[in-house]
Amino acid sequence: MRVRHSSVSTALWTALALGATTAAHAEQAASSADLAARFGAQPAVMAPELSPDGKHIVYVGPGAGAGHDNYAYVVDIAARKITGIVHADGNPFRLARCNWSTSDRLVCLQYGQAKLEQRTLNFSRLFAIDIDGRNPLALGLPPASNELYHRGSDGDVIDWLGGSDSQVLMIREYIPQVGTGKITAQTDEGSSLELVDTRTGKATRLERPKLRVWYVSDGRGNARIMSRAVEGGDGYLTPRTQLYYRKQGEQDWLELGSFTESSTGRATGMFPLAIDPELNAAYVLNDLDGRRALYRVMLDGSLKSELVFGHPSVDISDVVTIGRNGRVIGAAYETDRPHVEYFDRAYRALARSLSSAMPRLPLIDFVSASADEKQLLVLAAGDTDPGRYFLLDRTSNQMREVLTPRPELIGTTLANVKSVSYAAADGTQVPAYLTLPPGKEAATGLPAIVMPHGGPQARDTWGFDWLAQFYATSGFAVLQPNYRGSEGYGNNWFQRNGFQGWKTAIGDVVDGGRWLVKQGIADPAKLAIVGWSYGGYAALQASALDADLFRAVVATAPVTDLQMLRFNAVGFTDERVLRDFVGTGPTAAEGSPTHHAGEFKAPVLMFHGDMDANVDLAHSQAMDKALKRAGKRSELVVYPKLDHQLNDSAVRADMLRRSYEFLRASLKL
Repeated sequence: MRVRHSSVSTALWTALALGATTAAHAEQAASSADLAARFGAQPAVMAPELSPDGKHIVYVGPGAGAGHDNYAYVVDIAARKITGIVHADGNPFRLARCNWSTSDRLVCLQYGQAKLEQRTLNFSRLFAIDIDGRNPLALGLPPASNELYHRGSDGDVIDWLGGSDSQVLMIREYIPQVGTGKITAQTDEGSSLELVDTRTGKATRLERPKLRVWYVSDGRGNARIMSRAVEGGDGYLTPRTQLYYRKQGEQDWLELGSFTESSTGRATGMFPLAIDPELNAAYVLNDLDGRRALYRVMLDGSLKSELVFGHPSVDISDVVTIGRNGRVIGAAYETDRPHVEYFDRAYRALARSLSSAMPRLPLIDFVSASADEKQLLVLAAGDTDPGRYFLLDRTSNQMREVLTPRPELIGTTLANVKSVSYAAADGTQVPAYLTLPPGKEAATGLPAIVMPHGGPQARDTWGFDWLAQFYATSGFAVLQPNYRGSEGYGNNWFQRNGFQGWKTAIGDVVDGGRWLVKQGIADPAKLAIVGWSYGGYAALQASALDADLFRAVVATAPVTDLQMLRFNAVGFTDERVLRDFVGTGPTAAEGSPTHHAGEFKAPVLMFHGDMDANVDLAHSQAMDKALKRAGKRSELVVYPKLDHQLNDSAVRADMLRRSYEFLRASLKL
């Protein structure tokens, strides 16, 4: 962590849209760099939070130059001034987010990667700092050279309390130490629960350290639920997590229930999300007719459970909360578009009013609020607009735009995203999103891309997607299928996940390409497949089912060998959980793109960061080697000191430019 003061220039302030006019931006966008630079630019505003007094906003954004460094910026709303107060140079630390301990004191999380015995591991650190960038203070335990193992995290805040004093409720991580004749070893291990003063660092322990536990607080400083991952007799984790709760005002932990991640990775059972101290109840996800629904469970000893909200077709994904205390105001779910079922009448009416007033920005998100909820930070977004942050004064009912997350794209015409479905080979209708080039919505015979999402236990959603929009704006039709194995559609759709059930999942992806051709949207000679992470795996593995369909393959950070993926977990406590998730035996061999290199007909371009802790660089290296050994065309671009997300504007621009040139050459555009 480096503390650095940096006043943002008037031009950047204007670009961030506090009182700016869109006409000025349109002119700037028209004369800016190429599309790859515009779309590859890191968002200028990430993880914004409004101060308890409603006078400042903190957010994380990139540095001014090229590179993967970033800043924590503080916005003085009244003065219309932005100041960079903390700089992380990316070697190895980057800032993830900041939030308010008080109206003049921040707590920030930074993260990085480190090489340990040929493995890349993630780690994070927490620190507090004044609003002017002074008085930094590490909130984790001081590191020691005699710790028994690598410290991945030193903790996190689970309750921000009221914001009137500098205390927060934290989980802090303890690692046992090796004793010597001169050093007294501490023997605590696991996660403790502590009340920490973010100004002084003074901590009051509320729960002794325990291995593999997590807590849910009620927003008033009371941890009411504890979850604990269950170990087998051999020390390895099982897929089951046991839940405990406390009655109001009591200290004893009582059994609440459990949830299990099956061998497919699909969660079943009770999963806690939030606590309502007024009702003395917990909001939890639980099973309902093969889907996840939202329930309320009383924490008074009765454990009485009632259904709050369920959907007949899709899972409920989360609760929607507001304010420093995390008050629950709704439930989130997605059909063909994201939705919120609001329980709070005032926020329901407000969301409808805002969405109606801004039809091109229908996705309304109440991002953050002042302590009294009279000031709201609102994100309004859509498919053709990456979104804009507004400050809403609920007393005066006045709202003004304060921040723009992607100023480089202002003035750029973006493509509409359409919900579609197509028939898989077995007749199953697969939901997807189709993005056609602006102005070519009725065109046929287009160059086209099938773009499967990562995960695999994830899903694509309606809205702005920088990758899809780049390719669409560059002239491609883009199809994003939510293949079987995608999350959010219930147990029957999730099936055996995208690895164990790869033939079904990849079959759906391949059938998406065939549909584009059959509909006349795609020229069969100009059809490509592009993916990131599991999406990259899908892009490569598609050749195992139909090597003639796609004429070019682009894969970023792809899994290429399922046995290698399992090997990366060897020696870790989740080794067996990952083994069961990925699968073993013939399925793992057949499901590995490296085993099908000889079947490839399309040229392949891969990108990978050499500090990727999610999917090791060795996957792309193995695939590149296998393809070249088989006499196929393959190119691997390795970006140094970058992780799975390639969070660097210059690198992302380079990746987009290279992929576009590769597609043009391969498809003979």
